[in-house]
Amino acid sequence: MDTPTRQEALALLQKYNKEPFHIQHSLTVEGVMRRYANDLGYGDDADFWATVGLLHDVDFEQYPEQHCQKAPELLREIGCSDELIRAVCSHGYGICSDVEPTHEMEKVLFAADELTGLIGAAARMRPSKSCQDMEVSSLKKKFKDKKFAAGCSRDVIREGAEMLGWELDKLFEKTIDAMRSCEDAVAAETAALTGA
Repeated sequence: MDTPTRQEALALLQKYNKEPFHIQHSLTVEGVMRRYANDLGYGDDADFWATVGLLHDVDFEQYPEQHCQKAPELLREIGCSDELIRAVCSHGYGICSDVEPTHEMEKVLFAADELTGLIGAAARMRPSKSCQDMEVSSLKKKFKDKKFAAGCSRDVIREGAEMLGWELDKLFEKTIDAMRSCEDAVAAETAALTGA
C-alpha cells in the first residue's frame, strides 16, 4: 500500500489550503481516523487511515465546486495510491461523488467527517471550549437542533451510522472519544502551522 509520508501529505494540504479552519478540520479528521483504526482492529493500517483523514478535503478550499472531482489530480502529485484516492473521493458519496464507501474505513470517514464538525461547534459553545467534558446526551441535543451548526448535515451523519450498522449513540460516543484523543495536539499544530 503506497502511502505518502506525513510530511508529504501535510505539504500537499498546505499547498491547497490556507484557512486555519480547514487546516484544523483536516488535522482533526486525521487524528480521529487514526484512533478509529486502532479501536476497530486496523492498527497496522493506522497511518493509511490517518493520511486519508488528513487529505480528505484537499481540494475543498480552492475548488469547492469540484470537491472530490479535483482531488485525484492533486493527490497524484505526491504519488497517492488508487486505494487512497478512492477512499478520499468516497466521503462525498451522494453529494459530490458517486464513489460508494465500501471498506469500513471509508464508511468511518463518511460518518465521522460531518460529525467532527458538529462536535467541534458544540465544543466551542462549552465553558471549557473543549470536547474533553462533552457527554453524548448534550451532543444529541445539538444534533436535534437543526439551527445549530446548520452546515453539518444530519442526514449524512445518520447515513454514515447506518452504513456502519451502528446506533447514532455509538457513533457519537466513539467520535467524541477519538476527538478527545487528538484535541490538544490538533490545537497546537494548527497554531504552529497557521499562526491562528
